[in-house]
Amino acid sequence: MINYQHFTLKNGLEVYVHEDHTTPMAAFNILYNVGSRDEDENKTGFAHLFEHLMFGGSKNIPSYDEPLQKVGGENNAFTSPDITNYYITLPAQNIETAFWLESDRMMSLSFDPKVLEVQRKVVIEEFKQRYLNQPYGDVWLKLRPLIYEKHPYRWATIGKEISHIEEATMDDVKHFFYKYYLPNNAILVVAGDVTVEQVKDLCKKWFEPIPAGEKYVRNLPQEAPQTAPKFLETSAKVPLNAIYKAYNMPGRFDEQFYDADLLSDILGRGKSSRLYTTLVKEKQLFNNVSGYVTASLDPGLLMIQGNLNEGVSIEEADAAIEEVVAELRDNTLSESELQKVKNQAESTLAFAEVELLNRAMNLAFAANAGNADWCNDDAEKIAKVNPQSLQAMAKRIFRKENCSTMYYRAEK
Repeated sequence: MINYQHFTLKNGLEVYVHEDHTTPMAAFNILYNVGSRDEDENKTGFAHLFEHLMFGGSKNIPSYDEPLQKVGGENNAFTSPDITNYYITLPAQNIETAFWLESDRMMSLSFDPKVLEVQRKVVIEEFKQRYLNQPYGDVWLKLRPLIYEKHPYRWATIGKEISHIEEATMDDVKHFFYKYYLPNNAILVVAGDVTVEQVKDLCKKWFEPIPAGEKYVRNLPQEAPQTAPKFLETSAKVPLNAIYKAYNMPGRFDEQFYDADLLSDILGRGKSSRLYTTLVKEKQLFNNVSGYVTASLDPGLLMIQGNLNEGVSIEEADAAIEEVVAELRDNTLSESELQKVKNQAESTLAFAEVELLNRAMNLAFAANAGNADWCNDDAEKIAKVNPQSLQAMAKRIFRKENCSTMYYRAEK
């Protein structure tokens, strides 16, 4: 259970405090309500670029890392299609350093042209290394536009193409910053050996003077229900043939999310899952195979993917996956198999909440999604899943017309 108190500053910044006096540490997590889904399709990759730019110096602080390291702190950040998240862990007695650093870069970046050029090169190099020059690295660059026709999930967080980052101007950067990096477009969570009154005082000192901007109202084109199977075949110099199958499913905070999530666990979580047992151990068609969900805020994907053994045709492997999926869809699951994956999911939740930073992040994610209380609902939602609700979800998801398939052939 993540206990918290909440207040809102005059400029619209939502603040959540999770007190935990069993630790001498504090976690400071600030989430901006902007991800790659909020980008212009002709200027993609900006949310991720900004994650890098935010460490390049702000209005009054030329070096972000140096003062934080002096007080024993660590930091990092990540960008997703839905959010951009920045976090700090440090001794609680030094918590004001986090307020000072984060408020200064929320107020204004340095907008130094040299920083833009340095970070542009870093992001372009990341694009090349992780997506273009790595085996299977371009999978999501190809899969997303196959699956999504309207929704901006159709491009990857890194961007659609390198040219969008290459051509980014300082005016583009300033426009993005002043549209999304606003106190009234952010969620701040402070957790650990702190008090609510202490956090209130520090927020009023460091964040409340920052003026609010025009409230961002998200109005994204939504994907229509898929009515026919989609297929793509590609090839590259990769070690093995591979197959990727994407099924449309509910979003992360949908009431039925865990029915789909547990289905992915039954199919592809670990070496006792149905796909691994049948296709790797017994039939020896695959070198590896897995199932997982994207857990995006808007309707997401249940993924099945695997690399084939030498000499196995992709068509044969695809048919074998379909058999395993059909077995799960057409037959009610036993209570014992369901309980096994429930236990796995519940233990994952429990272990995650041991970490102070994870609690802070989960609180921020839920609050940004619309209801902070959702951070405490996962165990209850998992418990409610039963064989009948699971099969109903399987019948809803595992239809040929709800599936996008990509064959990735290894060039000889």
